[in-house]
Amino acid sequence: MVPVSEQLEPQGAGGDPAAATPLPGPPAVEEPRRKNGGEWCPGSGESGALPRAAAEEARRSPSRPGSAAVPEPPEGGWGWVVMLASMWCNGAVFGIQNSCGVLFVSMLWLFGSSDDKQLVFKTAWVSSLSMGMVFFCSPIVSIFTDLFGCRKVAVIGAAVGLVGLLSSSFVSTIEPLYFTYGILFACGCSFAYQPSLVILGHYFKKRLGLVNGIVTAGSSLFTVSLPFLLRVLIDSVDLFNTLRVLCILMFGLFLAGFTYKPLVPNTKDKEGGKKGKFILPPAKKICNFSVFKVLSYRIWALGIPAALFGYFVPYVHLMNHVKERFGDSVPEEVLLLCLGITSGVGRLVFGRLADYIPGAKKIYLQVASFFFIGLMSMMIPLCNVFGALVAVCLFMGLFDGCFICIMAPIAFELVGAQDVSQAIGFLLGLMSVPMTVGPPIAGLLRDKLGTYDVAFYLAGVPPLIGGAILCFIPWLHERQKLKERAKPDDRETTEKMLENESTLVSDTTEKPGKELDSGF
Repeated sequence: MVPVSEQLEPQGAGGDPAAATPLPGPPAVEEPRRKNGGEWCPGSGESGALPRAAAEEARRSPSRPGSAAVPEPPEGGWGWVVMLASMWCNGAVFGIQNSCGVLFVSMLWLFGSSDDKQLVFKTAWVSSLSMGMVFFCSPIVSIFTDLFGCRKVAVIGAAVGLVGLLSSSFVSTIEPLYFTYGILFACGCSFAYQPSLVILGHYFKKRLGLVNGIVTAGSSLFTVSLPFLLRVLIDSVDLFNTLRVLCILMFGLFLAGFTYKPLVPNTKDKEGGKKGKFILPPAKKICNFSVFKVLSYRIWALGIPAALFGYFVPYVHLMNHVKERFGDSVPEEVLLLCLGITSGVGRLVFGRLADYIPGAKKIYLQVASFFFIGLMSMMIPLCNVFGALVAVCLFMGLFDGCFICIMAPIAFELVGAQDVSQAIGFLLGLMSVPMTVGPPIAGLLRDKLGTYDVAFYLAGVPPLIGGAILCFIPWLHERQKLKERAKPDDRETTEKMLENESTLVSDTTEKPGKELDSGF
């Protein structure tokens, strides 16, 4: 559909509709303008006499100097390179985070002592703080991404993450890791990760679900391979040199950020215009809390965090649980392999499936995924055979991939492309609290009770509650859309009533004149 500003091209100086001037000649009788398909159509009168709403739209149109039209996503081209770079970003960030179980066991052995009765609780804070900070920084990352663009934010974030990971390899106690690994490295990962999701919307629209599935599958590929690599490296060159080897992944992430060529101008470019000066936009533009006015988004932003209190518990504690229950007779890294493989399959399959599910009904996929994730978590303590635990991890990984890959498409559906960056940022920020708190609580229960059974049972409850909350969103979203569609009809009805009223008034004023004429 052609924008209003293109249909109603002003003829005045500088493209300003206020400066549009009619050609000289006899005055023309202007017909009333009516809405057609939600847009104002000009009547047979003067081209300069525009309705107020259309004039305002034309002033905001890209025809003004210093403004730029938002291009249609090319659905390919350089976008495929961006997709691969984003895939590497997801792999480097979440491959390391999801393999934290291997690092967790190594930290217990390296920093632990038999006298420390809260060893598991204190060590769990390193991994959970790291994962939580990745999401906690997301609202801030959204603001910086809107101000300075995806490329600059991603490159600087990768550099900070590289410094944090490298500095973690020089500590001698567990406490400094809270800052170097849990905060500095994680914040850098957050600044590098979120632009990799936002930039995809610049290049893809019709294939966005599939592309998101491919990109998020990058973390699955790394999750499959990294546990075995980390185990070999730790056994060969110790934990600290292993962290230095992982810095290679972060350097690759630093290079990948340079491929994020923006197609949509950021706020810095919009405010500065052609002069190249950076004018700080108003606070309302920097922190766009208007997304919370959307009821369906508010419920989504509540339901997702509610479901995630137990989400990260298996990734942190599953390896140690297997070691305690089965000893060294089984390769516990196989479980992370199963999680990674089926998670990648789930992201590809459900990402493609989401493209065929209309509107907010995509959320039903997340509801199903949370139900199965919660159920599988509760089944972990019941598995007395290692093969059963493998089967549980296969199903858990499949639906974990489903939950992750459709987050961005759902955000686009609920708030639209204009506000999606900060919508995702606020959601990830809210997700940070349960993901940070969950694993330490599970570690505390393990220290107090001597077993992980209760921790895994409780970890399965929040996904069931969160999934139940999300069930209402598609119905509420459709109801809100119907209300918005009804508003233009109400305005049109009011305009017709006013038009009929003016016609009646004009008829009553004409009748006395006619009677006087007949009297003369």
